[in-house]
Amino acid sequence: MIRRRPRRASASAAGRGRRSRAPLGLAAYLAAMAAACTSGAAATPPIRAGTPEVPRQVNVILRDYSFVPTPIDLVPGETVRFFVINGGLVAHELVLGPQDVQDAWAHADAVATPPIFGATAPPASVPPGTGGVRVLLDSGKSTTFVYRVPSDAPPLVECHVPGHLERGMVGAVRFVWPGPSTGPSGGPS
Repeated sequence: MIRRRPRRASASAAGRGRRSRAPLGLAAYLAAMAAACTSGAAATPPIRAGTPEVPRQVNVILRDYSFVPTPIDLVPGETVRFFVINGGLVAHELVLGPQDVQDAWAHADAVATPPIFGATAPPASVPPGTGGVRVLLDSGKSTTFVYRVPSDAPPLVECHVPGHLERGMVGAVRFVWPGPSTGPSGGPS
């Protein structure tokens, strides 16, 4: 007669209970995330329009051939303080302004581009009174500037360093209205 010993709970049997809970936990987490994404809640807090006394801070990262964020949300007529950092590996430019400003800086950068690769480029410049803002930053550098957003049309955002525009380094500005915390109607004041 063969005697059998009582069976011990094996590691695989003990682990089965734990494994069955993990999919339930993951499923609950994914369901909660899906509900949060589709609940209609705003992804960012309401925007409070900046004033000349208290400009709203707007952060922009220059990446290799892109602007982050895109679009940049601005309130028509507000004053903002841009904090711009070049997170790319090469020098980048941020030109902020209407089409005539973009055209002026595109021409200035083209004229200042040396014909021989590696030669030192002369500084690019546009005629006084051109308007807009131009920031040229080496990799890892940053700067801040204060800007009054036009009320008539969103400004354009482009990089005119030779070859960058062709690689898609074009940003966008989207006009938004301040949130309810800045005015009784939540619309423009």
